Amino acid sequence: MRVTSKGQVTIPQKVREQLGITPGSEVDFQLDERGARLVRVSPGEGKTLAARMRGSATVALSTEEIMALTRADD
Repeated sequence: MRVTSKGQVTIPQKVREQLGITPGSEVDFQLDERGARLVRVSPGEGKTLAARMRGSATVALSTEEIMALTRADD
């Protein structure tokens, strides 16, 4: 496979069929010592992660305080 200038690759049809990847499917790359693996993300998996993380912050900051921390004062 060739990577485009935008970092895109075409997943071969046989691979898409075997993984159940259809238009609109979410995929991810998992890295390990052997390289990268393409995996199909289960529907709702991102929402589940966000729900688990909700309310886990240890410091209460307002939106304005967070924005001030992320702005560069050059």
